[in-house]
Amino acid sequence: MSFTTASSAERVPFGRNALLRVQLVLFLIAWAATFIGTTDRTNWFTENTLTALLIGGLCISYRKFRFSDLSYTLFFIYILLHIYGAMYTYAENPLGYWIRDTLGQERNHYDRIVHFSFGFMLAYPMRDYFKNWFGWPNWVCWVLPVEITMSFSAAYELIEWAVADVFFPAEGAAYLGSQGDVWDAQKDMGLAFSGAVLAMLLFSTAKRSLRR
Repeated sequence: MSFTTASSAERVPFGRNALLRVQLVLFLIAWAATFIGTTDRTNWFTENTLTALLIGGLCISYRKFRFSDLSYTLFFIYILLHIYGAMYTYAENPLGYWIRDTLGQERNHYDRIVHFSFGFMLAYPMRDYFKNWFGWPNWVCWVLPVEITMSFSAAYELIEWAVADVFFPAEGAAYLGSQGDVWDAQKDMGLAFSGAVLAMLLFSTAKRSLRR
Protein backbone atom coordinates (compact mmCIF):
# COMPACT_ATOMS: atom_id res chain seq x y z
CA MET A 1 0.00 0.00 0.00
CA SER A 2 1.38 3.40 -0.99
CA PHE A 3 1.40 6.35 1.39
CA THR A 4 -0.59 9.04 -0.40
CA THR A 5 0.08 12.79 -0.31
CA ALA A 6 -1.78 15.81 -1.61
CA SER A 7 -0.20 15.23 -5.02
CA SER A 8 -1.25 11.57 -5.19
CA ALA A 9 -4.10 10.67 -7.48
CA GLU A 10 -5.16 7.48 -5.66
CA ARG A 11 -7.27 7.68 -2.53
CA VAL A 12 -7.91 4.28 -0.95
CA PRO A 13 -11.40 3.63 0.55
CA PHE A 14 -11.63 3.24 4.32
CA GLY A 15 -12.25 -0.50 4.09
CA ARG A 16 -8.89 -1.02 2.34
CA ASN A 17 -6.95 1.68 4.16
CA ALA A 18 -5.20 -0.16 6.98
CA LEU A 19 -3.36 2.97 8.14
CA LEU A 20 -6.55 5.00 8.59
CA ARG A 21 -8.32 2.18 10.41
CA VAL A 22 -5.41 1.76 12.83
CA GLN A 23 -5.33 5.51 13.46
CA LEU A 24 -9.08 5.56 14.19
CA VAL A 25 -8.83 2.67 16.68
CA LEU A 26 -5.81 4.22 18.43
CA PHE A 27 -7.58 7.57 18.63
CA LEU A 28 -10.74 6.07 20.17
CA ILE A 29 -8.64 4.20 22.75
CA ALA A 30 -6.66 7.35 23.60
CA TRP A 31 -9.84 9.44 23.74
CA ALA A 32 -11.48 7.00 26.16
CA ALA A 33 -8.31 6.91 28.28
CA THR A 34 -8.24 10.71 28.59
CA PHE A 35 -11.89 10.71 29.66
CA ILE A 36 -11.31 8.02 32.28
CA GLY A 37 -8.09 9.63 33.51
CA THR A 38 -9.20 13.26 33.67
CA THR A 39 -9.80 14.92 37.03
CA ASP A 40 -11.95 17.68 35.53
CA ARG A 41 -14.85 16.31 33.48
CA THR A 42 -16.32 19.73 32.80
CA ASN A 43 -13.09 20.97 31.28
CA TRP A 44 -12.75 17.70 29.32
CA PHE A 45 -16.14 18.14 27.69
CA THR A 46 -15.44 21.80 26.99
CA GLU A 47 -12.05 21.14 25.41
CA ASN A 48 -13.30 18.18 23.39
CA THR A 49 -16.27 19.90 21.81
CA LEU A 50 -14.17 20.98 18.83
CA THR A 51 -12.55 17.52 18.73
CA ALA A 52 -15.97 15.92 18.31
CA LEU A 53 -16.92 18.45 15.63
CA LEU A 54 -13.69 17.82 13.70
CA ILE A 55 -14.01 14.02 13.85
CA GLY A 56 -17.69 14.22 12.93
CA GLY A 57 -16.94 16.52 10.01
CA LEU A 58 -14.22 14.20 8.68
CA CYS A 59 -16.56 11.20 8.92
CA ILE A 60 -19.56 12.94 7.32
CA SER A 61 -17.51 14.35 4.44
CA TYR A 62 -15.53 11.15 3.80
CA ARG A 63 -17.74 9.89 0.97
CA LYS A 64 -17.40 13.16 -0.94
CA PHE A 65 -13.76 13.92 -0.20
CA ARG A 66 -10.91 11.78 1.08
CA PHE A 67 -7.78 13.41 2.38
CA SER A 68 -4.39 11.86 1.65
CA ASP A 69 -2.72 9.48 4.10
CA LEU A 70 -0.27 12.23 5.00
CA SER A 71 -3.11 14.63 5.80
CA TYR A 72 -4.94 12.08 7.96
CA THR A 73 -1.68 11.32 9.79
CA LEU A 74 -1.21 15.02 10.55
CA PHE A 75 -4.82 15.23 11.76
CA PHE A 76 -4.17 12.17 13.95
CA ILE A 77 -1.04 13.61 15.59
CA TYR A 78 -2.64 17.00 16.21
CA ILE A 79 -5.79 15.53 17.77
CA LEU A 80 -3.73 13.31 20.08
CA LEU A 81 -1.79 16.37 21.26
CA HIS A 82 -5.06 18.20 21.88
CA ILE A 83 -6.87 15.46 23.81
CA TYR A 84 -3.78 14.84 25.93
CA GLY A 85 -3.86 18.53 26.83
CA ALA A 86 -7.59 18.37 27.56
CA MET A 87 -7.06 15.47 29.95
CA TYR A 88 -5.19 17.65 32.47
CA THR A 89 -6.03 21.17 31.20
CA TYR A 90 -3.29 22.80 29.17
CA ALA A 91 -1.94 24.81 32.10
CA GLU A 92 -1.48 21.68 34.25
CA ASN A 93 -0.16 19.27 31.62
CA PRO A 94 2.62 16.98 32.98
CA LEU A 95 4.64 17.06 29.75
CA GLY A 96 4.53 20.85 29.85
CA TYR A 97 5.81 20.82 33.44
CA TRP A 98 8.63 18.47 32.46
CA ILE A 99 9.65 20.77 29.61
CA ARG A 100 9.43 23.78 31.93
CA ASP A 101 11.66 22.18 34.57
CA THR A 102 14.11 20.75 32.03
CA LEU A 103 14.57 24.03 30.16
CA GLY A 104 14.27 26.27 33.20
CA GLN A 105 11.17 28.09 31.98
CA GLU A 106 8.70 30.04 34.10
CA ARG A 107 5.43 28.60 32.75
CA ASN A 108 3.89 25.42 31.40
CA HIS A 109 4.27 25.75 27.62
CA TYR A 110 2.15 22.79 26.53
CA ASP A 111 -0.54 25.13 25.21
CA ARG A 112 2.09 26.85 23.07
CA ILE A 113 3.09 23.49 21.58
CA VAL A 114 -0.49 22.71 20.57
CA HIS A 115 -1.11 26.16 19.10
CA PHE A 116 2.05 25.86 17.02
CA SER A 117 0.96 22.36 16.00
CA PHE A 118 -2.41 23.73 14.90
CA GLY A 119 -0.66 25.64 12.14
CA PHE A 120 2.11 23.12 11.49
CA MET A 121 -0.12 20.03 11.36
CA LEU A 122 -3.30 21.38 9.76
CA ALA A 123 -2.00 23.71 7.04
CA TYR A 124 -1.06 20.79 4.80
CA PRO A 125 -4.50 19.11 5.00
CA MET A 126 -6.00 22.45 3.98
CA ARG A 127 -3.69 22.52 0.97
CA ASP A 128 -4.75 18.96 0.20
CA TYR A 129 -8.41 20.01 0.22
CA PHE A 130 -7.95 23.14 -1.86
CA LYS A 131 -5.84 21.34 -4.44
CA ASN A 132 -7.88 18.17 -4.84
CA TRP A 133 -11.44 19.41 -4.26
CA PHE A 134 -11.40 22.89 -5.78
CA GLY A 135 -8.44 22.42 -8.11
CA TRP A 136 -7.11 25.91 -7.37
CA PRO A 137 -3.70 27.09 -8.66
CA ASN A 138 -0.67 25.82 -6.77
CA TRP A 139 0.32 29.22 -5.39
CA VAL A 140 -3.17 29.67 -3.92
CA CYS A 141 -3.01 26.22 -2.32
CA TRP A 142 0.32 27.14 -0.68
CA VAL A 143 -0.63 30.64 0.53
CA LEU A 144 -4.30 30.29 1.52
CA PRO A 145 -3.73 27.74 4.33
CA VAL A 146 -1.43 30.23 6.07
CA GLU A 147 -4.03 32.99 5.84
CA ILE A 148 -6.84 30.72 7.01
CA THR A 149 -4.73 29.44 9.91
CA MET A 150 -4.31 33.00 11.14
CA SER A 151 -8.04 33.69 10.73
CA PHE A 152 -9.07 30.44 12.46
CA SER A 153 -6.62 31.06 15.27
CA ALA A 154 -8.05 34.52 15.92
CA ALA A 155 -11.61 33.18 15.72
CA TYR A 156 -10.75 30.39 18.15
CA GLU A 157 -9.35 32.83 20.69
CA LEU A 158 -12.59 34.82 20.51
CA ILE A 159 -14.73 31.69 20.83
CA GLU A 160 -12.57 30.42 23.69
CA TRP A 161 -13.01 33.71 25.54
CA ALA A 162 -16.78 33.74 24.95
CA VAL A 163 -17.27 30.12 26.06
CA ALA A 164 -15.18 30.62 29.19
CA ASP A 165 -16.80 33.93 30.11
CA VAL A 166 -20.43 33.08 29.32
CA PHE A 167 -20.88 29.33 29.80
CA PHE A 168 -18.13 28.20 32.16
CA PRO A 169 -16.98 31.19 34.24
CA ALA A 170 -15.92 28.95 37.13
CA GLU A 171 -13.57 26.94 34.88
CA GLY A 172 -12.59 29.93 32.76
CA ALA A 173 -9.01 30.27 34.00
CA ALA A 174 -8.24 26.57 33.52
CA TYR A 175 -9.91 26.50 30.12
CA LEU A 176 -8.09 29.55 28.80
CA GLY A 177 -4.75 28.45 30.23
CA SER A 178 -3.31 31.96 30.02
CA GLN A 179 -1.32 31.46 33.26
CA GLY A 180 -1.27 35.18 33.97
CA ASP A 181 0.15 36.19 30.57
CA VAL A 182 -1.81 39.18 29.26
CA TRP A 183 -0.43 38.54 25.75
CA ASP A 184 -1.33 34.85 25.77
CA ALA A 185 -3.91 35.07 22.95
CA GLN A 186 -1.59 37.06 20.70
CA LYS A 187 1.31 34.66 21.28
CA ASP A 188 -0.94 31.68 20.53
CA MET A 189 -2.02 33.23 17.23
CA GLY A 190 1.57 34.06 16.37
CA LEU A 191 2.67 30.49 16.99
CA ALA A 192 -0.14 29.03 14.88
CA PHE A 193 0.75 31.41 12.05
CA SER A 194 4.46 30.54 12.34
CA GLY A 195 3.65 26.83 12.31
CA ALA A 196 1.61 27.16 9.12
CA VAL A 197 4.34 29.18 7.39
CA LEU A 198 6.99 26.65 8.40
CA ALA A 199 4.86 23.71 7.25
CA MET A 200 4.24 25.23 3.82
CA LEU A 201 7.94 26.05 3.41
CA LEU A 202 9.04 22.56 4.43
CA PHE A 203 6.51 20.71 2.29
CA SER A 204 7.11 22.90 -0.76
CA THR A 205 10.87 22.42 -0.37
CA ALA A 206 10.45 18.66 -0.01
CA LYS A 207 8.24 18.56 -3.08
CA ARG A 208 10.80 20.42 -5.18
CA SER A 209 13.58 18.17 -3.92
CA LEU A 210 11.65 15.02 -4.87
CA ARG A 211 11.06 16.37 -8.35
CA ARG A 212 14.79 16.86 -8.81
